[in-house]
Amino acid sequence: MADINDVRRIALALPDVVADGQTFRVNGHLVAWPWMQRIDPKKARVANPDVLVVRVASELDKQALMDLDPAAFFTEPHYDGYAAVLIDLARIGEPMLSKLLADSWALAKAKRRRR
Repeated sequence: MADINDVRRIALALPDVVADGQTFRVNGHLVAWPWMQRIDPKKARVANPDVLVVRVASELDKQALMDLDPAAFFTEPHYDGYAAVLIDLARIGEPMLSKLLADSWALAKAKRRRR
């Protein structure tokens, strides 16, 4: 079981990652950020610190994670067509969290090199 404190510790251990609250970036590109949940359709979304969003390599990777553990990995219409997966932190362990953050970091870091 992981929480936002684990996210912060692991993310900030990655090279060049900076934090802005619970959002983590490398070279200005998102690595991990809290899910902005729509609680009331007539009100603004609010950050849910128990659910983290990370980049994945592709929609296929996102689907594979959701198939692996649908209770831990999910998506919402806002992320349709976007290579990112939502993670219920209470349902994953630190080793999986570390891998997902490192993978997301690598994808975000590579965005700078492609430009």
